[in-house]
Amino acid sequence: MNTLQALIWDVDGTLAETERDGHRVAFNEAFEQFGLAWRWSEQRYGELLRIAGGQERLLHDLAGQPQAPSDDAARAELASQLHRLKNAIYAEIVAAGRIALRPGVVELMDDCRAAGLPMAIATTTSRGNVAALLTAQIGACWESRFACVVCAEDAPLKKPNPQVYTVALQRLGLPGSAALAIEDSSPGLGACVAAGVPVVLTRSVYFADIPDEGALASGPGLHSCSGWTLRGGAPVVTPGRAGDSRVDFELLSRWHAAQSHQPAPLSVPARPSPPG
Repeated sequence: MNTLQALIWDVDGTLAETERDGHRVAFNEAFEQFGLAWRWSEQRYGELLRIAGGQERLLHDLAGQPQAPSDDAARAELASQLHRLKNAIYAEIVAAGRIALRPGVVELMDDCRAAGLPMAIATTTSRGNVAALLTAQIGACWESRFACVVCAEDAPLKKPNPQVYTVALQRLGLPGSAALAIEDSSPGLGACVAAGVPVVLTRSVYFADIPDEGALASGPGLHSCSGWTLRGGAPVVTPGRAGDSRVDFELLSRWHAAQSHQPAPLSVPARPSPPG
């Protein structure tokens, strides 16, 4: 039996709706400051998310913008400058508290701390972006909550390449099967599957309808078990608990045990009522 020994968090879309409410807004402000006429709508940014990596998205979009330089080297330089400015603007947005963590995230982190379960971060966004978000939402000592933090600087190959998870597992000293990841997107899901890490899919705004093949379970958010399904499509059942019970450490542990073909049930057993 592979006991759950670490929980690995993605960041963008998983911890917070950073793509729609942070990165997209920061890109548009960067375009404005550069005197560029175009802006990315919510729909357009959702389309661009098929391309992993902010600078990569810029290069893809610039190729079709009539205002952009026609020379490849000049386009690459413009993309680099825009991306640096965008990151600075993004840091200001999150430092101002304009992007909150998704409901249920802090509660699950607290569960893990109480249970003594190590946590890690595996993201291909920059360390500066991660620090800006978590400093604003958790505090200056946010990094002490995690056994390791793996970012773009540590693993430059974008998801669905499994590099970021491979590095995280090396730093944790664990095989993939001993960990559990929380992701929100198709590239994240693909990276986990390739790295051999069981994954739970908490769907974000831009990835609400993606296929969940390969995930242990998928649902609309950690704050409630409503709308969650298990691998194969069976609904998550939580007998004896309120209908709005959240996804907690106990539930994740049981999903993880079940994927190892252990007899642990896939649903949370009834909890005794508190006295009085």
